[in-house]
Amino acid sequence: MNTNRTQPYGKIEPLNEAAAIEARRRVDQLTKPLGSLGRLEELAVRLAAMTGNALPSVTPPGVLVFAADHGVAAEGVSAYPQEVTVQMVANFAAGGAAINVFSRQIGALLHVVDVGVAADVEVPGVWRKKIRPGTGNMLREEAMTLDEAERAIRVGLESAEAIIDEGAKLLIIGEMGIGNTTASSALLAALTGAQPDELVGRGTGVDDAAWERKKAVVKQALDRHRPDPDRPLEALAKVGGLEIGAMAGAVLGAAARRIPVLVDGFISTVAALLAVRLNPGAADYLIAGHRSQEPGHLHALRALGMEPLIDLGLRLGEGSGAAVAFPIVEAATRMIREMATFESAGVSNR
Repeated sequence: MNTNRTQPYGKIEPLNEAAAIEARRRVDQLTKPLGSLGRLEELAVRLAAMTGNALPSVTPPGVLVFAADHGVAAEGVSAYPQEVTVQMVANFAAGGAAINVFSRQIGALLHVVDVGVAADVEVPGVWRKKIRPGTGNMLREEAMTLDEAERAIRVGLESAEAIIDEGAKLLIIGEMGIGNTTASSALLAALTGAQPDELVGRGTGVDDAAWERKKAVVKQALDRHRPDPDRPLEALAKVGGLEIGAMAGAVLGAAARRIPVLVDGFISTVAALLAVRLNPGAADYLIAGHRSQEPGHLHALRALGMEPLIDLGLRLGEGSGAAVAFPIVEAATRMIREMATFESAGVSNR
């Protein structure tokens, strides 16, 4: 298997500069002083370039929540037991989680995907695409095989294509999985060369002793497997997670369809970085929704050169922060689509 292909998982087109120029021209003709709507103006132009439409639309958004378990949870790196993953999948399906609430608020399509939950998921409405029942414990063995990592990417691709075919015009990626901040920290360190002490946070809220143990686990796993940053799929297989791979695949699938991706917090941003390392063209289709409290998130954002739209001190995951940020993205599109120009409103320009 070639893990260094330049255009894997579908061709991603470059940004549409003609649409961006047309959008910029219209933004500058709207009834307001030049630049007075700040980052909303830049966001509208970026969305035009992504979609190829000078009057872009992002409604309805689509939300994909990928759920999987992590063998490294056995090392006591989380404040919650592993069975919470399958319990939360049921909560998602019942509509009771934060992402359900926020998805209803923004009128989003929402699907939950079991890509690797350790327990059997017998919940109506959940997309069952399980590759294996949780990853291996990366402290003792590789998290998954190369083939399983590839399949995780494919699950994400297929899921993105399915929700886009339902009508989603923007994609929000989220996750659920006990132990996934540990895997994300290890993968981020592998991809960027950053030191684990800079990246590893408290995740679900572990105490000081568990936090130190978590940092030690990440360091030891990296020492054991020595993932190569130039082989991102292999790094995913050695120290990553199934839901991280699936989120990366969803990013690639959306970008190939010219669909913007509103990235959530730490784990989804690491997945977005993985997607970009697999296919650099995906970077053009990313928007950072918010900044997480997890210390590694800032490193991941910097690696991608992204500035988040909001910072509310969130650290839940699920896609919740991106969903909260979505109205800002929608505001940018409504601005360019619905505001009058000086000419159409009969207002004197400067």
